[in-house]
Amino acid sequence: MAKAFVTGFPIRHSRSPLIHGHWLNQYGLSGSYQAIEVAPEGFADFVQSLQRNGYAGGNVTIPHKENAFALCDQHDPAAEEIGAVNTLWFDHGKLCGGNTDAYGFVANLDALRPGWDRNKSAMVLGAGGASRAVVYALKQRGFNDIRIVNRTVDRAKQLEDRFGAGITAHEWRAIPELLKGAALIVNTTSLGMEGNADAAVDLSRAEPDALVTDIVYVPLDTPLLRSAGELGLKTADGLGMLLHQAVPGFERWFGVRPEVTPALRQLILADMNQHSLSRRSK
Repeated sequence: MAKAFVTGFPIRHSRSPLIHGHWLNQYGLSGSYQAIEVAPEGFADFVQSLQRNGYAGGNVTIPHKENAFALCDQHDPAAEEIGAVNTLWFDHGKLCGGNTDAYGFVANLDALRPGWDRNKSAMVLGAGGASRAVVYALKQRGFNDIRIVNRTVDRAKQLEDRFGAGITAHEWRAIPELLKGAALIVNTTSLGMEGNADAAVDLSRAEPDALVTDIVYVPLDTPLLRSAGELGLKTADGLGMLLHQAVPGFERWFGVRPEVTPALRQLILADMNQHSLSRRSK
């Protein structure tokens, strides 16, 4: 029986067990996928024990992604370029690390907004790990004008240096000007996440045919997406990125490439709603 996991610190709110459990049941596979909370100081020992404990691999989330990168024997091209690992597996005894966040990002937009990548200009809010994955994904799709905006411009410049031609770093206050000509607007920050309700971005100067997407998916309809909708702009929520990024790992561990279906999306939405109601009742 193949065993896989997701680890982070904390990890109790992860929906990955629900996603992979759904697929295991759907395809009638004998396997398990569990959430394991590991503190940073114990992460290296945990990784070194994986094969001994019978794991085929697993997912890695905050705060372990960069440590996982350092512990791998080899990386896929996405992880190599992004500098972080969210998926682990073994190949002839070697620990391999991949990054499926970039894949999940583009697969979500392909599903929700076909043709989203026809125009090759984008503005990306944020310069953290999620931004690195998004910038890598956009470069892979041929984007040659990617404007990275961050409150600390030095962090944006680090991405400019990392990814090279076509990437420019900007201060937050430059957003109104940067919206001109941007066909895609991506939020990779925590703006709009539950507990942070400030949209913080005025989209009134955005191109009328621009697409606005947010990698935040709790809440599903973030303040940024609501603002975009009120202006008549196209939008794409971030839940699909979570679902699609899980596909490559499942295939590696369990030998079947799963599909992201409406039924899976509804399952996760129901879980999100249940947790939201539970918090309100407390």
